[in-house]
Parts: sequence; C-alpha cells; structure tokens
Amino acid sequence: MADEVDKPSTGELLGVPYNFERPSIGRMLSSYWKPDEGMLVEKPFGIGYTLNLANWRSWIVLAVAGALLWHERKGEQQAASAEEGPVEVVVDDD
Repeated sequence: MADEVDKPSTGELLGVPYNFERPSIGRMLSSYWKPDEGMLVEKPFGIGYTLNLANWRSWIVLAVAGALLWHERKGEQQAASAEEGPVEVVVDDD
C-alpha cells in the first residue's frame, strides 16, 4: 500500500490564495471584518478573495451592486407589463 501524499489545505496557487481547512464560526466572522486590511481579504474557505466589510470601499461596491440589481429587476417588471396588452400597428401607405 502506497502512502498518500499530504496535500496542503492552505496556500497560494498562481498568486491566488486558497484555504480548505474546516472553518470555525470565529474564523468566518473575523475574516469579513479586518479594520487594518484593504478592501479585499482572503476568503475564510475556498479560493480567492472576498470583501472586507470594515473598509468603506466595500460598502460602496455593495451599494452599486444592489442598485444595479434593483434597476435590472425593475426593467424586467416593466417589460413584462408592456407585453400584456395588445399592440396597435399603423402602416402608412404613400
């Protein structure tokens, strides 16, 4: 029987951090609130980065994303209501 190679559960691959250790609740909560860090911080579980909610720029990103989502859904509702009624077509024969 061959010995299995221990694969690291945390590290970096091509400059992108990863962490596959089982997260505790404390680590999950503290990873999203780091006052001394920038806008992006390493994810507590998985691959890549996430928003640091202690940074004011993150709140701007969330507000813009929320506004875009609201605008998209409002447009879908207006398009659906416009399709409900009959459409009159006027043909001008010159």
